[in-house]
Amino acid sequence: MLDEVLAIECDVVEITGGEPLLQKAVHQLERGLLDAGRTVMIETSGACDITACDPRTEVVMDMKAPSSGECDRNLDTNLEALRPHHEVKFVIGNREDYEWSRDVIERHGLATRCRAVLFSPVFVQARGLEIAGAPGLEPRSLAEWILEDRLPVRMQLQMHKFIWEPSTRGV
Repeated sequence: MLDEVLAIECDVVEITGGEPLLQKAVHQLERGLLDAGRTVMIETSGACDITACDPRTEVVMDMKAPSSGECDRNLDTNLEALRPHHEVKFVIGNREDYEWSRDVIERHGLATRCRAVLFSPVFVQARGLEIAGAPGLEPRSLAEWILEDRLPVRMQLQMHKFIWEPSTRGV
């Protein structure tokens, strides 16, 4: 696997999809890429321990908000393990998620402890196609809340869902 990735001749490699930290060989791949001079990012949920990641790796950790139904899977110890070159991402589905995320950022001082705190709205999907019945959140609403509270976060949209059909996988 390492040789296949190195053959692509790409300076930055992001390991994502499913939950990479559940894969037995992920840390071997991670170290091999780092030792070969690549910048390595691992995008992971907040449900797996990030302390096993190589200190050189740029972790992008997703914190599950209440509307995801997976909030109780977040490991609070991960918040304390974050390093200055790490990022934390919150996917916001409604006002409750926003307020919960804002409180987590303040309580753990994330804005000063991480390279970036990212907020993404849950993608608005056609009626009847919502994920688990979640209607999504209009990006403008999230932007207005962030501006109103002057939160030190960066808002991002899932660009692939604007370029391809939202249900398209592998892009």
